[in-house]
Amino acid sequence: MIRYYSTNRSVPEVSLDEVLLKGQAADSGLYMPTSFPPVTPEDFAAWRELDYADIAFSVLRRFTAGVFDDQRMKQLCRDAYDYDVPIEPVDDHRHIMRLDRGPTASFKDFAARMMARWMGLLVERLDRELVILTATSGDTGSAVAHAYQGVDGIRVVVLFPIDEVSTRQRKQMTTIGGNVTTIGIDGQFDDCQVMVKRAFADCDLANIQLTSANSINIGRLLPQSVYYFYAYAKLARCGENEPIVFSVPSGNFGDMMGAVIAKQMGLPVSRIVVATNANDEVPEFLRSGSYEKIAPSRVCISNAMNVGHPSNLARLVDVYGGWMDETGTLRESPDLDSLRRDIYAVSVSDDRTRETIRDMHGRFGLILEPHGATGWAGLTQYLEDHPDARERTAVSIETAHPAKFPEEIQATLGVDPAVPDSLKGIEERPEDYATETSDYPRFRDWLAKTFAP
Repeated sequence: MIRYYSTNRSVPEVSLDEVLLKGQAADSGLYMPTSFPPVTPEDFAAWRELDYADIAFSVLRRFTAGVFDDQRMKQLCRDAYDYDVPIEPVDDHRHIMRLDRGPTASFKDFAARMMARWMGLLVERLDRELVILTATSGDTGSAVAHAYQGVDGIRVVVLFPIDEVSTRQRKQMTTIGGNVTTIGIDGQFDDCQVMVKRAFADCDLANIQLTSANSINIGRLLPQSVYYFYAYAKLARCGENEPIVFSVPSGNFGDMMGAVIAKQMGLPVSRIVVATNANDEVPEFLRSGSYEKIAPSRVCISNAMNVGHPSNLARLVDVYGGWMDETGTLRESPDLDSLRRDIYAVSVSDDRTRETIRDMHGRFGLILEPHGATGWAGLTQYLEDHPDARERTAVSIETAHPAKFPEEIQATLGVDPAVPDSLKGIEERPEDYATETSDYPRFRDWLAKTFAP
């Protein structure tokens, strides 16, 4: 059974079920596996004819062995991944993988649906209620709220920056009700994330069984590693161990860490392109070796990426032999040469994002939303800087459906994106959410009053 350690290195290792329930380590670090179970070229070749759910089972069972039995895991994967995962060719070598066909039209569905099923099994082993506490910059909240809706023994609290999510993003999480509580914070995503992290480390809340569905919980990252394996199995010359390039639009860097986990397990990744918006703290870190948070974070049209200090940077630093604590202080420097060989980071402006949306629509008839367009612009920049990689298979991640950002698409292209079934009628649904400041003591008191046994 794989064990998990904290990136802050001062608490004992734990098992996956403990990690899922804790979310964040008691020393405020993030959990990482002590080893990465290997995947071989023979696995890739065998996966070529499999559907997404079966590949997910083959990957995830390597982490869940000893916690969930294989037969149950296979059923969970079948239940969670009952929608398409299109990979659209753009030209001979470049592709777009659309992760927007789940029930909330976002890539967050891939992790949220599996985590909800894991948590549903674990809560049966508890003798008290489980409270999922989550901060969102856009899509996490709706995916988590939908995935955990009506799950017995689980209540969900979602914090979101009230002025930085689209109307459809907001309504996807504020129209659910039941066991889901949503709170709009007069602040930014980083403020929401700090409130969540403080709650997990607060001894005054120790009598509440808190956990997270944010990417601070590694239960979010493990399912997100799967679609990189899926893309490789469907596109690459597996028998030749052909390397592949992935471009990942990045905010809190959970999606990127899914790619890093896949690479650590043996996926032949030539380069991971990390495409941020104007919040360029990570591209600057890779360039200079010095890390500085951006506070307050910069507001961009790719709103889910408006993150001035990504939590998962601590995990990336850890993989490459360094140590970054929860405040963003670099205690030990990682192997920057290796990090730069594996990761190419680039900041993309709003102007270039809009230009990319127009270009992709005009040349290829494809509609990308702002986050996916940021990823494509990052891939384009990487190939301009590295012409030797232009013949390699490359995949850019489209993280959300364009219909979640109708105002921006209409303003940029003059067209209305088709609305998927999952979003139809959402404007007419009644909303129910509270509004609060980012005052943590007030939030702590509300948690204690609402959820203390």
